[in-house]
Amino acid sequence: MKVALYVHCFFPGHYHGTETYTLALAENLKKLGHEPVVVSAIFEGEKKAKSLITRYDYNGIPVYCIDKNHIPQMSLRDTYYQPELRHIHANLLHELQPDIVHVTHLLNHTAILLDVIKDLEIPAVATFTDFFGFCMNVKLEGANGDLCKGPNSERTNCFTCCAKAGIKRAYPAMSEQRFNKLASLLRLGCISFNAVHRLPVLRRSQLSSQLEVIKVRPELLSERYSLYRAVIAPTRFLQSAYEANGFTSVPIHKIHFGVDLDRKPKPGRSGSAPTRFGFIGQIAPHKGTALLVEAFCRLPAGQGELHIYGSESQHPAYFQALKQHCAGFAVYFHGTFPTGQIRPVLDEMDFLVIPSTWYENSPLVLLNALASHTPVIVSDVEGLTEFLQPDVNGYKFARGDVDDLERVMLQVITSKENMHRLIHSTNYPKTSMSMTEEVLEVYSSILKEKIA
Repeated sequence: MKVALYVHCFFPGHYHGTETYTLALAENLKKLGHEPVVVSAIFEGEKKAKSLITRYDYNGIPVYCIDKNHIPQMSLRDTYYQPELRHIHANLLHELQPDIVHVTHLLNHTAILLDVIKDLEIPAVATFTDFFGFCMNVKLEGANGDLCKGPNSERTNCFTCCAKAGIKRAYPAMSEQRFNKLASLLRLGCISFNAVHRLPVLRRSQLSSQLEVIKVRPELLSERYSLYRAVIAPTRFLQSAYEANGFTSVPIHKIHFGVDLDRKPKPGRSGSAPTRFGFIGQIAPHKGTALLVEAFCRLPAGQGELHIYGSESQHPAYFQALKQHCAGFAVYFHGTFPTGQIRPVLDEMDFLVIPSTWYENSPLVLLNALASHTPVIVSDVEGLTEFLQPDVNGYKFARGDVDDLERVMLQVITSKENMHRLIHSTNYPKTSMSMTEEVLEVYSSILKEKIA
């Protein structure tokens, strides 16, 4: 079976969760005798390639990469539906002749890909890894930082999120307090969409002209997503979020991600050693890194260490503020590390902390921690707590609540026996191969439907 895996970006330049999932699928499909090919993209603004489409191999997997610098986005609509890509997708699919298309992220390719797949009568599957299908910022996080359930009937909450970015560019000096007041008026409908066109602050940000584009996005994507023959969701929460936002016409299969690492017992450490807390990921506001640093700095001196792994270049001002805040404390910044080194990195931690303030969706770092017998402390958000067994493989704390996080961390450092018990009871057995075998069952079911 020839499988075309469409992803928004890929190795070696991009190596986060969705890319890792796509690579694991491709490598396992090849091991099982199938013919995978990855179709990726270069983001507009990244280094421009010489040609529109470049081809290379990564770990023995053929990769076709579309350079979006050659087809730039001209409007907000182009971020989710870009007709100019139609002939590119059509020509590439004619060349590849896949038996099935598996989309792991539509960003960069946009929903025009689904129109092409329909025209060519190629069965398609998707894996949902975030909320791109109905959320403008893909994180289900409102402009004021509150968690969101999805677009309201008037789309005022969606417009508010877009307005925040546009207004910040047009009015960089606007205070967060003033913006949040405007955001509340927009979100609650106190300012109608018609009146929005006349607001100078929004005229200058050029967002008033995008109102219709924002308003029709959920319906357009819902219509195109109905062209999938099946969908895979890695968590119960992600599945229910899409269903709650009207995605009910296509069967959704819940298949947890699998991870591959040595599942040997975790090496022991001296009982008198300080408790080591760890963080792995983007050092960014929505990841809650500052919350973790603040909670750690409140703990009794000498009883713990905090080891942070992540790039300092993604949010440099945020990173520098963190370093200044924790100067003099036992907080260590280690930068990034090769993916293959995650087991030895986790072995040096007693607890991995995931303090995210948005809805995470089965982050691979969580699953790797559990598989390495490293207990976790996670924000009380669905997508994380689905994998948590309290007092068996970790603890949770109230999202965004530094006092509650401090409470949990203090509980950990004052009960070493409990910590060692959790290390022995923490596990995650699912591998990427078992995950791939479940995905193949989905492929087989829709190919049988095509034959029938």
